[in-house]
Amino acid sequence: MEIPAINLKAIVVVHWLLTVWGCMAWLPTSYAWGNFSVLAVGVWAIAHRDSIDAVLMFLIGMAVTIITDIIHFGIYYSLSELASEKGRDVFRFSAGMAILSLLLKPASCFFVYQMYRERGGDYNVNFDFETSIDSRCTTDSADSAFIGRRY
Repeated sequence: MEIPAINLKAIVVVHWLLTVWGCMAWLPTSYAWGNFSVLAVGVWAIAHRDSIDAVLMFLIGMAVTIITDIIHFGIYYSLSELASEKGRDVFRFSAGMAILSLLLKPASCFFVYQMYRERGGDYNVNFDFETSIDSRCTTDSADSAFIGRRY
């Protein structure tokens, strides 16, 4: 089964719109600065179609904003108790859009990672400790000096 190709422009536009709507009522400016700066890196990744670094930085930024969004929601969600009746509707809409943006970010990270791989990025993490220890402790180079010599 093939993974559908999602355009990077669509990801940036959707998250931009949800961030704008999420900032309407209750989130602090640090939420806006964090998300909009990552989206600016996304625009850079759109502008430079061959840049592996731009896509990787966008991917890392999206992953970091997942964590910071959770922290922002945990700290500032209690402000809904202070809202008036009229302000509660705006708060609910704003909170819903910010939470929807957070829920879409892991899927967006997955698609951005696919774009990173398509552009030639290869980030392999190898945690095979036994192989790395064996390769450092071999004495092949020392043994090869004595091959062929007769004493």
